[in-house]
Amino acid sequence: MKLYALCKKTWAISLLVFVLLVSLTPVSQAAAFLSVAQALENQNNSVQTVNLQTVITSNYPNDYALALADSSNETNTDKMVYVQIPSNLRSTFGLQSHSELRGKSLTVTGTLTPYFSHPGIKSVTSISTETGGTDPAPDPTEPTVPVEDYYRTAAEKTGNSLKTELHNIIDHHTELSYSAVWEALKKTDEDPANANNVILLYTGRSQAKSTNGGGVDDWNREHVWAKSHGDFGTAMGPGTDLHHLRPTDVSVNSTRGNLDFDNGGTEHSEALGNYFDSDSWEPRDEVKGDVARMLFYMAVRYEGDVSDEPDLELNNTVNNGTAPYHGKLSVLLQWNAQDPVDDRERRRNDIIYSDYQHNRNPFIDHPEWVNEIWN
Repeated sequence: MKLYALCKKTWAISLLVFVLLVSLTPVSQAAAFLSVAQALENQNNSVQTVNLQTVITSNYPNDYALALADSSNETNTDKMVYVQIPSNLRSTFGLQSHSELRGKSLTVTGTLTPYFSHPGIKSVTSISTETGGTDPAPDPTEPTVPVEDYYRTAAEKTGNSLKTELHNIIDHHTELSYSAVWEALKKTDEDPANANNVILLYTGRSQAKSTNGGGVDDWNREHVWAKSHGDFGTAMGPGTDLHHLRPTDVSVNSTRGNLDFDNGGTEHSEALGNYFDSDSWEPRDEVKGDVARMLFYMAVRYEGDVSDEPDLELNNTVNNGTAPYHGKLSVLLQWNAQDPVDDRERRRNDIIYSDYQHNRNPFIDHPEWVNEIWN
């Protein structure tokens, strides 16, 4: 990774080069690393930890700020993250004062937010020195934190108390940009029999990852909780949450539109096993439970306790329009029981947790909690 020292003079920035390895990880999940490129995509005020290694140059202009990149050959500042060193840490960790930090490993905890009107890390709360290399990437089939430890504070809770505690556990996830969703879906929904393809949600068709787009036979990003139900669009947060975004055939996605979920209707000619009418969509049997558990997740994750997030709730009606509601709850409860969690759903949950958002869908790990909250 390349690191620059920043020097502020009459609000101008001058850059001197030195080299550093960098990875980012959420404070509570030390094995789930982000790259600088991912940090650039996630300027969402989330608190993260930065692991920095192998400083290999000199002549630093001051101790105030650094810029990080993913490659030692990088010269484009658009591909760098600027890091503000707080005043109380400059005398200890500023590289002008401590050039001996070259070759050492540093761990920095701070908030992903713009600095010098550029993607950055500010409000740094800690920097420490440590030895050794970057932790290996986690196995996406293994949760970063044991599942039961992840839900420890929800033990023995029921009803609204359980819903509230699960919200607290899965809240404040690492948010993706809408453009980053394309690449994420290529991994979360990869066809296990063909690594070049993804499996489309409603048709079940295996299709080349490279055919994402807006053409008739392309695949695109389906919001299972229709983005008009709460009017959140493609905003970071609910509009880019991988736990309810799935690859779907473009024309099938268009037919589903913002319909609520219910049984019945006319079978879709391209997506056999899916039925629809003027106010509802019924997915194929193989993903009925998947759809239900995605909606249960959304109703718990988004409670309107942050100013720019909607309060999403399930109800027992259709034709919800732009209201922040989705139905039909009684049918979703049936689908959750009818189509149990399978290994593909579990694997997807683990990948989202370990590689992208660092939160889980509780109803994949504990489908019995659905009845604890909604029955």
